[in-house]
Amino acid sequence: MSNQPKILVAGGAGYIGSHTAVELINAGYEVIAADNYSNSESQVFEGIKEITGVEVIHEQVDFAVASEVEAFFEKYNDLSGIIHFAASKAVGESVENPLLYYRNNLLSLILIMEQMIKYDILNLVFSSSCTVYGQPDELPVTEQAPIQPAESPYGNTKQISEEIMRDTLKANPQLKGIALRYFNPIGAHESALIGELPTGVPANLVPFVTQTAIGLRDKLKVFGDDYNTPDGSCIRDYIHVVDLAKAHVIAVSRLVENKNNDAYEVFNLGTGTGTSVLEVIQTFEKVSGQKLNYEIVGRREGDIEQVWADTRYANDVLGWKSQLTLEDALRSAWKWEQKIRS
Repeated sequence: MSNQPKILVAGGAGYIGSHTAVELINAGYEVIAADNYSNSESQVFEGIKEITGVEVIHEQVDFAVASEVEAFFEKYNDLSGIIHFAASKAVGESVENPLLYYRNNLLSLILIMEQMIKYDILNLVFSSSCTVYGQPDELPVTEQAPIQPAESPYGNTKQISEEIMRDTLKANPQLKGIALRYFNPIGAHESALIGELPTGVPANLVPFVTQTAIGLRDKLKVFGDDYNTPDGSCIRDYIHVVDLAKAHVIAVSRLVENKNNDAYEVFNLGTGTGTSVLEVIQTFEKVSGQKLNYEIVGRREGDIEQVWADTRYANDVLGWKSQLTLEDALRSAWKWEQKIRS
């Protein structure tokens, strides 16, 4: 095992972190996972083991608490790289509780980067978001698009985190990093052994769709039908979580193998196609055979009208492209929902 490069997956029990752990193992990496379980459960590692045959080392760590971070890195400092997912991620909650978001999302990155410098851990892949673009002036949005004022504290933490990362890499030329700006991750592993498991009321569309279909929620709310889009509902770029996970493996490999062009690189991860909320509902009804009880309500604070990715840079430079369809993603999400409620 010791000759495998070791990668820390911070937030490794979470939705994207757990799928990335699977793909890292499949690619020959040793995974060390750490999570504070604020929005995840440790049982996810049983699913990862069932998929990969590997028991992942995992620790409970709050990356926004300095003493816990220091203790963790004292124990695990022979890392080839870090993929940092550990953050709070709900737009609506960030509007209601901005200090929680600034504390969790900024402090965790600062504390991790301090330990990277201390222990000479050279490579960082950061989980960023298309929210850094705000409502872009041009679509599809490229990595060169101007960063607009954030529409939510969550979006602002991603903008500030990228600045922290860029400035720290510049001041510490031995370090390298890639920020992956992803669009809207959906779906689950095809095995239905891991998937999205939001605690409480889901903040994202697809878990709310599947929970409504299975009877856990009375109805699905569609926030606004008066946007300047073909059907009036918001448009997003929905990417299958497994495609997203594979991109993280390519990014970390790029750093570990010294293939990066610059010390700090940024890539959009999406499908390159915009899909409206109402189209997601219709597609889900088609693949699942379930009729959804939904109602149109007013717009939600912090939501932008429409955004989807120009993915050519990631396609060309990383050699990565999304492979799975919206139908694949919604089918897998429904399979996962049925399994966890059975």
